[in-house]
Amino acid sequence: MTRDPAYDLIIVGGGMVGASLAIALAGRGLRMALIEAYPPGVDGQPSYDDRAIALAYGSSRIFDAMGVWPAMRGSAEPIHDIHVSDRGHFGFTRLAAEDEGVPALGYVITARELGRVLLEQLPQVGSLDVIAPARLLGFVDAGDRVSVEVERDGLVSTLESRLLVAADGGNSTIRERLDVPVQRWQYGQSAVVTNITPAQAHRNVAYERFTDSGPVALLPMSEGRCAVVWTVLDAQVDEVLGLDDGQFLAAFQQRFGYRLGRFEKVGKRAAYPLSLLRARESVRGRVVVIGNAAHTLHPIAGQGFNLGIRDVAALAEVIDAASAAGSDIGAPAVLATYEAWRQAEQRNVALATDGLARLFTNPLSLVRMGRNLGLLAMELLPAAKHPLARAAMGLMGRQPRLARGVPFE
Repeated sequence: MTRDPAYDLIIVGGGMVGASLAIALAGRGLRMALIEAYPPGVDGQPSYDDRAIALAYGSSRIFDAMGVWPAMRGSAEPIHDIHVSDRGHFGFTRLAAEDEGVPALGYVITARELGRVLLEQLPQVGSLDVIAPARLLGFVDAGDRVSVEVERDGLVSTLESRLLVAADGGNSTIRERLDVPVQRWQYGQSAVVTNITPAQAHRNVAYERFTDSGPVALLPMSEGRCAVVWTVLDAQVDEVLGLDDGQFLAAFQQRFGYRLGRFEKVGKRAAYPLSLLRARESVRGRVVVIGNAAHTLHPIAGQGFNLGIRDVAALAEVIDAASAAGSDIGAPAVLATYEAWRQAEQRNVALATDGLARLFTNPLSLVRMGRNLGLLAMELLPAAKHPLARAAMGLMGRQPRLARGVPFE
C-alpha cells in the first residue's frame, strides 16, 4: 500500500504568476507548497520591481474573482483610451472603453504594488506552505507522484506531490531539465523603462507609437505620471542609459513628440533585453509549465503578463474541477485538458506580437504604406476595432470562469 504524497501540488516560483495560482486555489481543499528563491517581501525579488504592468481588463476581472482586486485598485490607474500610431506617418487608430461598454480597457500598476498585494494575501491561504528562501535541486516524476528535492537553510529535504507547476520564469530550471523544446530568438532590442511627468494631463490615454527602432509606449500612471517603455536597438542601450535627466527627456521628446506637451521630469531608468520564447509543450507527465516559463513575449501590445494570468485562471479551473470530482489533479487526462485549452492562445498571441514587432520595424515603403492604410481603415471602420479591443482586453476565445469575474463555488 502506497502512502499519499504530502502535497496535492507544488508551485516552483513565487513571482506574480506562481503566487496568483496559489491564491486562486485558496480554500479549495488542496494541500499546496510554494517554493521561492527569495525571502518574502525582499527588495531583490526580480518579479516585484518598479516596472509598470499594463493589466488587461480581463486580468483585472481575474484578480477581482480571486478577491485581491480591491486591494490593488487604489494603486492601479485606468486606461480609458488607447492611441496607436506610426511615427512620422499618417496611420493611426483609437480604442475607447466607452465604445466597448467597460469601465476601462485596462489598468497600469507597478510590479512592486501588485506583488505587495499578492504577498500580503499568501499568509491567508491556510492550506499553503511557503518554502522560502529555498532552492530546487531536482525532481523525479515517478508516474503516480513527483518527488522534489529542495535545499533550505543548508538542509536538503524531499517533498512529494501529485502535480508540479513550473512558474519559475523565462530561464525556467524545470523546463530546461525536462528538455522541453522551445522556439526562441533575440530581437536585438531592449526595453528602456522609466516613468516620466508630462506638462499636460494624460487623461487616462495610453499611447503606442511604432518607430524604426521598435515601439514606444506611454502609459497613464497615478500622480500625473506616465510609464515609459522605449524600445531601442541593443547597440543604443548604453548610450540611452548614460544620458542625464535633461538629455533623456530631450531624446525621448524627439522620439515621442509633443502630444502631451513638454516632458518635465523623469525617474530612474533600467533596460531589459527583448526576446521571444515559446515552449512547444506546456505539459510533460505530472509537470505543467506556465507564465514566462512557457512563453516570454515582446512587450508590444503588453500581452506577456496577461497571457500568464490567463494560464493561471485556466489551470486553476481545471485543477478545481478535477479535485471536486475526486480525480487525481496530476493525471494525464486532467493536464491534457489544460494543455488543449491554452495551446492555441499561447501560440496565437506569441505569433501576433512577434508579427507586429517585425511589421512595424520593416523599412520597405510598400510595407509601411500597407500598415498605415490598415491602421487608418480600422479607425474609419468602427466594427473592425471591436476584435482588436477584445484582444487588447484579454477577452478573446474561451474565457476561464475567473476571467468572467465568477469565483469558484
